[in-house]
Amino acid sequence: MLIDGYGRTVNYLRISVTERCNFRCQYCMPEKPFSWVPKENLLSFEELFLFVKVAIDEGVTKIRLTGGEPLLREDLDTFIKMISDYKPDIDLALTTNGYLLPETAQRLKDAGLKRVNISLDSLKAETAAKIAGRDVLDRVLKGIEKALEVGLKVKINMVPLKGINDDEILDILEYCKVRNIKVRFIEYMENRHASQALRGMHGKEILAKVKQGHTIKALGREGASPSFNYLLEDGTEFGLIDPHKHDFCENCNRIRLTAEGNLIPCLYFDEAMSIAEAIKEGDIEKAAGVLAQVLKDKPKENRWNEEESGKAQETSARAFYETGG
Repeated sequence: MLIDGYGRTVNYLRISVTERCNFRCQYCMPEKPFSWVPKENLLSFEELFLFVKVAIDEGVTKIRLTGGEPLLREDLDTFIKMISDYKPDIDLALTTNGYLLPETAQRLKDAGLKRVNISLDSLKAETAAKIAGRDVLDRVLKGIEKALEVGLKVKINMVPLKGINDDEILDILEYCKVRNIKVRFIEYMENRHASQALRGMHGKEILAKVKQGHTIKALGREGASPSFNYLLEDGTEFGLIDPHKHDFCENCNRIRLTAEGNLIPCLYFDEAMSIAEAIKEGDIEKAAGVLAQVLKDKPKENRWNEEESGKAQETSARAFYETGG
């Protein structure tokens, strides 16, 4: 069992398989050139799998593959199958922008993928293009339908932004409701790589929008999930991911691994330790030692807490395209 320095059980590993992305979302990396880390700097799937086995053997029960856009990593289904074959009952999920799902969803499902989270920030083509930096909506919607068709469990992520897509919260909720998909509204996380003109919506503002069309009931957080769940009057459930709230980090069970082998204890912080050298040398004991130190150093909470008196809210230097959200 993996335990951090504050007694929290860590059983969730998020792996960013690439920092490359085919979108240039305003809240992530709008100004980043279309470039990529040289392939020789990335851990191969075989090398990543060496660490995955250590993590699973130590108690990790949930793995999520992220990016950048993870479907840009060639033969991702091969990596998924390696993990699934090693532990068939593991909760194996993927976060994607959905653009490449029409062609890949079936292969991913056949390889052992169980769940997929897809970003859908607008149902208007022009607004979606403004956020993503290219015309994407038609293919994303087709990707969602294909994922459902092949039997993947689907969740939708939406980042509401003031003056851009905040008028679509109810529309996205309805889109998901009729498809029996759970939507999670995510507070914009301030970071230096995003467009500095953006203004996100805090949880109470998002809930106020939902209340314009529905009666809602608070359900609370489910285990260590970052989502605070709510119920509509018709039984539909939706979530709110609100990293600015004081209790967001209390039950954090996550660590992150980048494609270059950096183990990151917290999404907000830049601090990381590399397992790349140990893995490339085949020194599993050394890699396990790095993991133990990262867990020990895992911070109690992020610095997005708006409610802590006397401290100004900080903007993270973390590049989310390197670590996933």
